[in-house]
Amino acid sequence: MNTDERPPRRRALLLENIHAGAAELLTAAGFEVETLKGALDERDLAERLEDVDVLGIRSRTQLTEAVLEKSARLVAVGAFCIGTNQIDLAAASRSGVTVFNAPFSNTRSVVELVIAEIIALTRRLTDKNAEMHTGVWSKSAAGAHEVRGRRLGIVGYGNIGSQLSVLAESIGMAVGFFDTADRLALGNARRFDSLEALLAWGDVITLHVDGRPDNRGLFGESEFAAMRPGSLFLNLSRGFVVDHGALRAHIEAGHIAGAAVDVFFEEPAGDDRSFTSRLQGLPNVILTPHIGGSTEEAQEDIGQFVAKKLADYIRSGSTALSVNMPNVDLPVRAGAHGLVHIHRNTPGVLAAINAIFADHRINIEGQALGTRRDIGYVITDIASDYTDEMIGRLAHMDETIRLRVL
Repeated sequence: MNTDERPPRRRALLLENIHAGAAELLTAAGFEVETLKGALDERDLAERLEDVDVLGIRSRTQLTEAVLEKSARLVAVGAFCIGTNQIDLAAASRSGVTVFNAPFSNTRSVVELVIAEIIALTRRLTDKNAEMHTGVWSKSAAGAHEVRGRRLGIVGYGNIGSQLSVLAESIGMAVGFFDTADRLALGNARRFDSLEALLAWGDVITLHVDGRPDNRGLFGESEFAAMRPGSLFLNLSRGFVVDHGALRAHIEAGHIAGAAVDVFFEEPAGDDRSFTSRLQGLPNVILTPHIGGSTEEAQEDIGQFVAKKLADYIRSGSTALSVNMPNVDLPVRAGAHGLVHIHRNTPGVLAAINAIFADHRINIEGQALGTRRDIGYVITDIASDYTDEMIGRLAHMDETIRLRVL
């Protein structure tokens, strides 16, 4: 159980070269902010978090259960990216640490890169560019095609996949998709009932699935074999989704005409580290260093979005769009004291909390409760001053995970 009674000045640690706008917003919200360009390993991260309230990371930092157990002061984490598989979310919930991400901010940047790569691969621009740099002038149209009329198969029809669907259709592509969730088809997009059917239909297959463990090894030998001869393959989702050995074999055999890959099973920890891949040296293959969302516009939007979520959480306790906590929001009331109670979700907890308020003759001005699997989250605004005894009773309930005084 952790009790958080507002240290004099909140401290935030931002890693991995997060956009400067995030630090500016948190500083304006009253935080003391430290920024680092790179990621930290488990040992260094645990040491740094001893006196940190809020942590900001991107995809390289691994926030493990061992680190969370040593970070008693930490109350919130911002993943300044879409994915959160680098964070042990279950352990964060058990520690009363609320996690936010940026599910929408870089969607357009990823989609534009996909469109650009589809055109580049379809026209074989990578090969033409390489030839020109070595002095070869080859004006042949062999193997080059328009994208208009070609069939795009999207695996994963979430925020990115659905927006890609709209843009691809606007440039004349026919669009089909497969998703395990029930998604609304946009425009003239066609839903496929199976991945196999989509692979047999599409001229271009692009992956936009999330980082859940079930997607590990999703695309391998059998999936590449099921694709149409001469088709193109793109992965801008997660590195562990695709078997790169199988992809290389199908490109070398001529079955797959080209590929674009932005994510890898193992990625360097920093820009100064070397990189190797089984896909290097292949014709009509575009390899990029996980830059799908790396535009100045996207990084600025992500910095502002996630930093605001963190600041709002500290100020008001709002968990709107949190990835691991019940989504609860209660308007801030002038003159009221806010209390956040994070607890194990068992029957009778809210009644026990309110009984403690009643014992201390506390009038409740507003209250909101949400539950998410085994976690319960309550925000309560009270009208009168609280006592140390009351806080102690709330903090030491058997079900309490963390108590925050806002």
